Amino acid sequence: MPGADHHYVNRTQWLRAAVLGANDGIISTASLIMGVAAAGASRGEILTAAVAGWVAGAMSMAAGEYVSVSSQADSESADLAREDQALRERPAEEKEELAHIYQERGLKPKLARQVAGQLMAKDALDAHARDELGFSEESQPRPIQAAFASALAFSVGAALPTLAAFLAPQGAVVEAVPAAALIFLVALGALGAWAGGAPMLKPALRVGFWGALAMAVTAGIGAMIGKAV
Repeated sequence: MPGADHHYVNRTQWLRAAVLGANDGIISTASLIMGVAAAGASRGEILTAAVAGWVAGAMSMAAGEYVSVSSQADSESADLAREDQALRERPAEEKEELAHIYQERGLKPKLARQVAGQLMAKDALDAHARDELGFSEESQPRPIQAAFASALAFSVGAALPTLAAFLAPQGAVVEAVPAAALIFLVALGALGAWAGGAPMLKPALRVGFWGALAMAVTAGIGAMIGKAV
């Protein structure tokens, strides 16, 4: 519509999954590399651990996202089935329930009942799914798509510190990987904020801080284990 405001709320689901997957890929892989490198491993061992962690993490993200979104889809399908049954058995009560929702949003009682009646005449289940249950076409669960997107986002994130470890000079992996990972994390936070239409500074610093903390803890544990064994 000409002159309408441009909003970014329709991006929240895929943006959350993309940022989460890439953030997890960067932090977990960089932390793994630092932990192994701090324990005194060779470059070959470091890269082997990084690739293994990359593949395992991507598969874990895909499986976890598929199961999670599938469970959500099952729950929504069950809710829709119960709502469909209620519409068949108690249409008048369901119409009043929908009208009450519109009244709570600010419509006059008479107008609310008119709106409810017209919407239910067109598609009763869709009206109740959207306004009573909060379901919409944009938020419909898609397990396979979610699994693929999460695995891809993780892989992109994991590839960055792995590449940094491969290109780092011999003996400088522990310094090069966290430095590169922090740059990637700050850039990811800023990019995610930009794509969502939000200010970039605070998200970038937040992602960088928690990433640095995670990598520092892992490197410390790796160094202690390396000395102990």
